[in-house]
Amino acid sequence: MAPSFPPALKRLGQNFLIDPNIVRKIVSLAALRSDDTVLEIGPGRGALTAGLCAEAGRVIAVEIDPQLQPHLQESLGHCRNLDLRIGDALAFPFESLPSRTVVVANLPYYVSTPILFALLDARAHLDRMVLMLQTEVALRLAAKPNGEDYGVLSVLTQEAAEVEVAFRVSANCFRPRPTVGSAVVHLAIKPQEGFDPVRHERFRRLVRASFAHRRKTLMNSLRDEGYPPDQISRATETAGVAPQARAEMLTLDEYQSLLRAFDRHPG
Repeated sequence: MAPSFPPALKRLGQNFLIDPNIVRKIVSLAALRSDDTVLEIGPGRGALTAGLCAEAGRVIAVEIDPQLQPHLQESLGHCRNLDLRIGDALAFPFESLPSRTVVVANLPYYVSTPILFALLDARAHLDRMVLMLQTEVALRLAAKPNGEDYGVLSVLTQEAAEVEVAFRVSANCFRPRPTVGSAVVHLAIKPQEGFDPVRHERFRRLVRASFAHRRKTLMNSLRDEGYPPDQISRATETAGVAPQARAEMLTLDEYQSLLRAFDRHPG
């Protein structure tokens, strides 16, 4: 007899995946091998977890809702490679993950962005991610310059990974039914040789400052965020970036060139 699960908690943004076809598509997209370690964030009622356990060597599943623990243990007791942990994913020590971990997650939409940034900070331990997200967020991750979806999330995600929106998921595939659309995104982490976390923090600050005032020019937005005007002028000239451009016009390569130029012209 299948275990009886407690009701979904609205405060935790719980919308449980119930469609086995979507489970199969997600597992297939993850392209797991028998020696892979998988981190699943938000196993919920375990619909996806069993499929992951069937393909991977080890599955670490992090569930924030302690009410689900006994039911998950009962329904997934046959999965000997499951490491179930009850706790907040935002407090999880991602840096403790083994190299080339695969992340598969149906992220709670209300905390999807901070979890994504935490995962990107731990990119050195990751190989790829397959994430279920609100459609709006998924499109922002993959957005290109000069589009309305292009912003801080686009640039910082694409700096770390190759992003593909794989497929959309109907609200009918969840219980309770969400009020927003969903999509599954594949992120292939880029090579991390020479990754410098201190320099990355400067890059993140530059991108955030550039987009802080979207209606303003790059010059004015950076100036308003504390960059000296003379430094901005020298850096934009060195990088070949027009200071009158707006943040959404710059490509990832141009932001990286701009950071190198700021490094050459310290304030």
